[in-house]
Amino acid sequence: MNNQISNPKVEVSSGINLNDKDYITCLLSTLKELSKGYVTAMTEASCEALYNTYKEAFLNISILQREVYELMFRKGWYQLDASDSNKINNKFNTLNQEYHDLSL
Repeated sequence: MNNQISNPKVEVSSGINLNDKDYITCLLSTLKELSKGYVTAMTEASCEALYNTYKEAFLNISILQREVYELMFRKGWYQLDASDSNKINNKFNTLNQEYHDLSL
């Protein structure tokens, strides 16, 4: 049974020179780090206007990060592991119970 969710991989050149996959992987990593930085900046903003500026930048970077991820996935450069439905149900039940316990 294949536990990988992916598309057919678009082959790129190998060797010492950077290829499209290398560049886009670097871009995705950079966008993820930028997202984290803007979240921190939002939590530390001293006024509403600054917060809103950081929030707008964060949302734009998040959208771009998602688009880059989707491109990588379409090209087969990003794979996901399929989750067992029992694991998902068990985790949901655990989190649901914890939520219920907090609500009391």
